[in-house]
Amino acid sequence: MNSQMAIDGANHLHIPRYLGLEVSIGQLIGLILLIVPQIPARFKEWGYVGYGIMYITAFIAHLSVGDAMVPFGMMSLVFFGLLLTSYITFHKLQNATNS
Repeated sequence: MNSQMAIDGANHLHIPRYLGLEVSIGQLIGLILLIVPQIPARFKEWGYVGYGIMYITAFIAHLSVGDAMVPFGMMSLVFFGLLLTSYITFHKLQNATNS
């Protein structure tokens, strides 16, 4: 969140600087939770929840400042769809290994 593009984007969405930094730290923690295989499934669930909230909030933020639905709102929905696909696949793999 140190690049000028990220700062300009946060200013455009009226997001305070401290919140942008918190989101960046949360993304890093979520990335570690989802990628490292030794982390228990319950923690991975919370990683999915955090990313889901972030993408839905991004969609609402873009619409609230008057950005066009395409591409700004649509991109957050596309990433939310990819997250759902990953979540469903994660549970299918968990069920297959537990069976």
